[in-house]
Amino acid sequence: MADNIVVGRRKTSVARVYLRSGQGKVTVNKSEFGKHFPTEFVQNSILRPLVVTETLGKYDVYANVRGGGMTGQAEAVRLGIARALVEINADFRPMLKSEGLLKRDPRMVERKKYGQPKARKRFQFSKR
Repeated sequence: MADNIVVGRRKTSVARVYLRSGQGKVTVNKSEFGKHFPTEFVQNSILRPLVVTETLGKYDVYANVRGGGMTGQAEAVRLGIARALVEINADFRPMLKSEGLLKRDPRMVERKKYGQPKARKRFQFSKR
């Protein structure tokens, strides 16, 4: 495996991504890429950094993902792949940055407040 682990995060998902030269095989949580992320939209989203840098089929991707749902996990893996590509070759940075693939999306679920049913929803107000 690679010497260093690259981490990608999104919402509550954390992805540890290893990139090594190979035939373009993508493995997520020791299972096939298509099994873990069944929708084509999400699969294309994950492979976006490799498509932008024209390295699709040159690197094998191994990712361990924990927490969150399918979209959060997919975007965490995508960020991890983008960061790993920059570590391999710094010339990829402008391409990935212009596509917005090196941005860590900071949006998280807002906590529930006491005296309310949800984070922002209020109980019904009665004047009398």
